[in-house]
Amino acid sequence: MEIYFDNSATTAPCREAVNAVSKALTQCWGNPSSLHFLGNQAKEMLDRSREDIAKCLSCSPEEIFFTSGGTESNNLAVIGAAHKMRRMGKRIVSTCVEHSSVDETLDKLEAEGFEVIKLKVDSFGRISEKDLFAAVNSNTILITMMLVNNEVGTIMPVEAAKRAALMARSPALIHCDAVQAFGKMPIKPAAMGVDLMTVSSHKIHGPKGAGALYIRKGIKITPRAIGGEQEKKIRPGTEAMPAIAGFAAAVKALPNIQNELEQMKILRDYMVSKLCEIPDVVINSPPDALPYVTNISVLGIKSEPMLNFLSERGICVSSGSACSKGKASHVLARMGLDRKRLDSPLRISFSRFTTVQQIDALIAGIKEGKKVIRAVK
Repeated sequence: MEIYFDNSATTAPCREAVNAVSKALTQCWGNPSSLHFLGNQAKEMLDRSREDIAKCLSCSPEEIFFTSGGTESNNLAVIGAAHKMRRMGKRIVSTCVEHSSVDETLDKLEAEGFEVIKLKVDSFGRISEKDLFAAVNSNTILITMMLVNNEVGTIMPVEAAKRAALMARSPALIHCDAVQAFGKMPIKPAAMGVDLMTVSSHKIHGPKGAGALYIRKGIKITPRAIGGEQEKKIRPGTEAMPAIAGFAAAVKALPNIQNELEQMKILRDYMVSKLCEIPDVVINSPPDALPYVTNISVLGIKSEPMLNFLSERGICVSSGSACSKGKASHVLARMGLDRKRLDSPLRISFSRFTTVQQIDALIAGIKEGKKVIRAVK
């Protein structure tokens, strides 16, 4: 039995993505920069992939730049924007619950002399728009905010960032880490006032090793690497065509995003109703979180023994971000949760392949785990 609830960490590659990867490895394996027929075939695949991802974001293909994944895209966007804009100001505004690829990058920029403001959150991981508007001033050069929190599913008010910049008469660029939102909710960066947006392949049933950075036409950032003409010198280096082709195939295979979102809400509400019937289980995610992600705590039982118990029964969940590798969640800590909840979080994350039967198995596993682990203790 294999029941998978760790889709925020990674997803099972879909059949379409696997086939596209295989084709890129066995048929279109030329270098897209080469001028012979094999290179031309690879270049055509690269162009089609860029078009497919741009279509999903309602943007121009020329605004899509391929990277190795979400972490690289976030680093490129945040550091590249800060360095490009540094003559216009020093302030960067973000939140205290960003993914580590943004959070730690901001610490690095602060050490370089930038003024970094990390907005505090409430017990559900939400920032106050009032605090956002107060933090953005005419010296602000960058506002970076995730659209969906990777640990609790909180949806952030990204669209308010542009309004805050305009009100403060700030030159700030707006960056959005949309890794957990892409393919799971409708996203149009231009309509949201976003200048830079990060998306990733392996969160939507594509292969690992591919991501993209949307850069609005006319926006300039400083590259992090040099030595090639690829991706208009923004991200030089031979394109990883198997991963990129698989990424695009996964995007094309996405079902109707709005319909899936509504189905996920039905499944999430069903699961939460069952979880609330179990004593000592509390929900850490807000009621209006993206329904693909639900964070809970099983009070009195640390995460690791419950994870191991469920894993032995073929049920995969996590205790938080995979990038933290078991470290205590900075997101839950900054939400101000008490020690009992901080010691026992479980992140349950859905995909379009999640079923009611799998949820029932998870509920039964948590109930049994409580009894067995406490008996052993």
